[in-house]
Amino acid sequence: MKLLQKDIEKDNAGQVTLVPEEAEDMWHTYNLLQVGDSLRASTIRKVQTESATGSVGSSRVRTTLTLCVETIDFDTQACRLRVKGTNLEENQFVKMGAYHTIELELNRKFTLAKKSWDSVVLDRIEQACDPSQKADVAAVVMQEGLANIVLVTSAMTLLRAKVEVTIPRKRKGSCSQHEKALERFYEAVMQAILRHINFDVVKCILVGSPGFVKDQFISYMFKEAVRQDNKLLLENRPKFMLVHSSSGHKYSLKEILCDPTVTSRLSDTKAAGEVKALEDFYKMLQHEPNRKNHNNRDPTITSLSLSLHQDVPTRSRYVRLVDSVRDNGGTLCFYFHLELTQLGGVAAILRFPMADLSEPEDDSSSDED
Repeated sequence: MKLLQKDIEKDNAGQVTLVPEEAEDMWHTYNLLQVGDSLRASTIRKVQTESATGSVGSSRVRTTLTLCVETIDFDTQACRLRVKGTNLEENQFVKMGAYHTIELELNRKFTLAKKSWDSVVLDRIEQACDPSQKADVAAVVMQEGLANIVLVTSAMTLLRAKVEVTIPRKRKGSCSQHEKALERFYEAVMQAILRHINFDVVKCILVGSPGFVKDQFISYMFKEAVRQDNKLLLENRPKFMLVHSSSGHKYSLKEILCDPTVTSRLSDTKAAGEVKALEDFYKMLQHEPNRKNHNNRDPTITSLSLSLHQDVPTRSRYVRLVDSVRDNGGTLCFYFHLELTQLGGVAAILRFPMADLSEPEDDSSSDED
């Protein structure tokens, strides 16, 4: 992501102009947008025209619109971001107040204005524009007939492809249909890896599965690489690491990242710090339950997972929490679209054990930091 302009006043109102340069930047942009924001970008509008003879036709024209954001739709697999809202500035093609949907495009600038830029969003922009934060870890989580190809950065996991192939069961005396289906599956996974993983950036590709699926896949892929003289795969073979996972579903990435051998292998990657924090949290869930917390009001948080929220009061509470943790010397780890979001959006490793944290608190304490 490239930052072209940043103009934010002392009251935190203002605007930024950004250029998304790769698919991952669309995910960052999705996390920046909120209902009520103002978005200005180039877009295509279908307009009707009437000729001198009275005949009516239509054409597609490129124009620049400013919308008041009402709905935000992000396709995680295609990395497409569509924003719907009402037009705030009338032009020759679109009336004031008319609805339109902008699909943000790579390498085309957009301007995002907010009445209040909070610290979490500003950090997000800084992170998105930092070239050192690019995904240098990839994972293939698989089982027979199912594979998820994922990129891992220090802030998020991003699903890049999902491969599904029906694998018939083995039959007595004949396994040909089963074997052919497996080959189709392995070929599809190999092509997805070649399409979605940038070997110039990625330092490690984790391949996890139950049983021997991962081993059979790697054997197939490199036999094909030799047969096809695919130098890209052959030269990057040392980057592949086989690990166990309980399934091929995305949630199994959590157990892969917590594997001690994986943690050691990822020590020189950008995701290493966040992976270590995730591992420590799950260890603490097992061995020191009084030092883990899902309570988002405790000021002694040292590790945090936050899933950005569109509900303004809830989001405000999260932002106050983030600021409070920083002020008290805590360490923040942001996991966008990672497995910790299953825990309700916020989790913590406390400095000191605290009993009975699972007990509900009075509403009167909800505004305390």
